[in-house]
Amino acid sequence: MHQEKRIQISRRSFLHRITATAAMTGLPMWFVERELAKAAEPVKALSANDRPNIALIGSGGMGTGDARNSKQYANLIAVCDVDRAQLDKAAGRLSDPGKKLDTYTDFRKLLERKDLDAIINGTPDHWHSLVNIGAAKAGKDIYSEKPLTLTIDEGKQVVRAVREHKVVLQTGTQQRSSQRFRMACELVRNGRIGKLKEVNVWLPAGLRGGPFQSAPIPDGLDWDFWQGQAPNADYMKERCHVTFRNWYDYSGGTMTDWGAHHMDIGYWAIGLPAPTSIESKALTEPIPGGYTAISDYEVKFTYPNGVIFNVRTTPDDSPFGAVINPAGQRNGIRFEGSEGWIWVNRDGISATDRELLSKPLPDNAERLYVSNDHRANFFECMKTRKDPIADVDTGHRSASVCHLGAISLRTRKSLQWDPAKEIFTGDHAEEANKYVAREMRKPYDYSFVA
Repeated sequence: MHQEKRIQISRRSFLHRITATAAMTGLPMWFVERELAKAAEPVKALSANDRPNIALIGSGGMGTGDARNSKQYANLIAVCDVDRAQLDKAAGRLSDPGKKLDTYTDFRKLLERKDLDAIINGTPDHWHSLVNIGAAKAGKDIYSEKPLTLTIDEGKQVVRAVREHKVVLQTGTQQRSSQRFRMACELVRNGRIGKLKEVNVWLPAGLRGGPFQSAPIPDGLDWDFWQGQAPNADYMKERCHVTFRNWYDYSGGTMTDWGAHHMDIGYWAIGLPAPTSIESKALTEPIPGGYTAISDYEVKFTYPNGVIFNVRTTPDDSPFGAVINPAGQRNGIRFEGSEGWIWVNRDGISATDRELLSKPLPDNAERLYVSNDHRANFFECMKTRKDPIADVDTGHRSASVCHLGAISLRTRKSLQWDPAKEIFTGDHAEEANKYVAREMRKPYDYSFVA
């Protein structure tokens, strides 16, 4: 009798948690209950010996944040950056009291350390692949910021290195570890909105500025090393650090920045490796002597199953207003089906009818990989040696969709893509395939990490 009372109280407490969590997150109670039940499963506590040694390569704001948040799972032992001022600043912020972190300016020297288990790759996009390949060859596990690569061919090289050397790689597309995005994709995959017709993604518009003037290279910055494989150019503060993503030399604009997040979720819901055709329209042109990445655009992808995947830039206000996007956010994803729609972004989820969300999925529904903490998932997979939620193949395929859009914009052409061979075919294929890979400026080619 007494035991039954304890169980009843426990159940009452559990239901209270479900109700409170559902109210706070906007997620339906059936989904919250499933998530809380999963979270209640016993987890082995970490001992001191379970904590791997990690290092940060690329100590900008995102990399420093990744490293700080990873310290609850691992021992941070070193930081590396080619900008001495940025390196010293990050090392100071990340060091524990009385214990200064080791610092490096060449990541290859850092990778020689025998006591290093994994790296966090927070470098600019054009350095992601060489750092990741070098780490894989050194037997180090990798948490890599997105997009995983600068080109599609780099993705194939990274996949090969990670698989050959049997290291764990987690791509930093953390929306995959969001309950809200996973639920949206599960509902779409299981036909909750009927047959999927369109995926519509809205991304922030990029920066459009210039012309810019050359400037003296700041003290402590190895500008040649920072440029790496990119063509040599005069130093401009607009080319470096925060705004580098607006130059095709180093990135792909917002298509590969925010697109790496939202387009990844669209790709997850569709469940196919890649589209077969791409059309695009540049809505504004870059200013001569300024940023080179197209800032405002529309891109239409068509998948083999007939699903249309539209990607558009948008100004600050949502194109739908409060009806579809109550949070008033400037970007998000809308899944359109034959029987309704679902809108999701980092701040909310809504649908044509609330019942589309509130009605539980059946027990035999297709379930997607469950991760509710992107970094915790990475460190858990370091122990189990299983693939994380955003493994190297996922990171490559997700980045490739972004690159396909950027290539169509850069060529101003409608293109055909072969997902199996990973090449363009048909009209304009010769011109487009020149962007699948690119010549790397020596010595910063693949031999740099041989």
